[in-house]
Amino acid sequence: MGALPGRCLAATNLSAFIWSVADLLRGDYKQSDYGKVILPFTVLRRLDCVLEPTKAAVLEEKALREGQGLDPEPFLLRKAGHNFCSTTPLDMKRLMGDGDNIAENLRSYIQGFSPAVRDIFESFEFSLQVEKLDKANLLYLVTEKFGQIDLHPETVSNAQMGLVFEELIRKFAELSNETAGEHFTPREVIRLMVNLIFIEDDDALTQPGIVRSLYDPTAGTGGMLSIAEEHLVSHNPKDGKPISKIFRNEAFSYRTITVERPVRDEAGNVLLGQKGKAKGKPQVDSSLRDTESVPLSEDVETYFEREVLPHVPDDWIDHSKTKKGYEIPFNRHFYVFTPPRPLEEIDAELKQVTDRILEMIGGLSG
Repeated sequence: MGALPGRCLAATNLSAFIWSVADLLRGDYKQSDYGKVILPFTVLRRLDCVLEPTKAAVLEEKALREGQGLDPEPFLLRKAGHNFCSTTPLDMKRLMGDGDNIAENLRSYIQGFSPAVRDIFESFEFSLQVEKLDKANLLYLVTEKFGQIDLHPETVSNAQMGLVFEELIRKFAELSNETAGEHFTPREVIRLMVNLIFIEDDDALTQPGIVRSLYDPTAGTGGMLSIAEEHLVSHNPKDGKPISKIFRNEAFSYRTITVERPVRDEAGNVLLGQKGKAKGKPQVDSSLRDTESVPLSEDVETYFEREVLPHVPDDWIDHSKTKKGYEIPFNRHFYVFTPPRPLEEIDAELKQVTDRILEMIGGLSG
């Protein structure tokens, strides 16, 4: 079957074609598990198409920079024109040329992506699906099917891809006997939400220099952000353009580490345990126990050596008590500094108030 003419199909028809892969999965997969295969393969094919135009240039740049003894990553990202790239010559079509080793090659292909992309496939537990498909002799067929779909950006826009993913997620939710609305918000509902959010700002948003921030804490396909951008552009058709910024999970996640301090005798000597597992180890002074929040993006030991040890060199981390959490520091990510008014303006306003008070006092005394 030839490449799918995506330019001629609506997002619903495209998602229906992608979902037709389910015909290959019948018998080996439960219906509720179809999405575990279809969603990651759709993502992979999209990335495959996005990077195709610059793939050769990226590989040439990689060889050049490694030959110079430099870290190639920043140069490769610049060549790719995205914040991710692939450092392997493999792509989904090349995978078809070695059917006997497709599982191994597919894993190698995934490992060739930037860390942020590899995280996506780890979240999908993609390696488990590759193994399962390979054992069922389905991996080549599924990969071949997705290799036929044209998901190049000039054929399928980002907005269309968002709709495709929403439709696929909806189908997956229905097969799982779950409420589709728990997994994504329909575009009609999003448009209503955006209209309500900006209803008091319609006039202001047509003025130059006006900035409004929109935060979507559950950004999946980015529907809220793209619809909000459409809303703003509709008010500024000539030059209007919710610059959308999507944060990685690590931006809001942290690990709470427990920092222990030893018990000391009156002479200041560290007391050691005498029995069991604690024998020969510093005893813990629970009254001096402290905690530190370490961003998930930072290595714990590096943070500890920099922030803690210079002040209390005999402290240590009890890794068994480390916990992971999330918080959204709005000021850090979304605060826009507003400069104070000029001092002259404040002085003038104070003088007006003072003069008014003096006038009122004069009226009373008269």
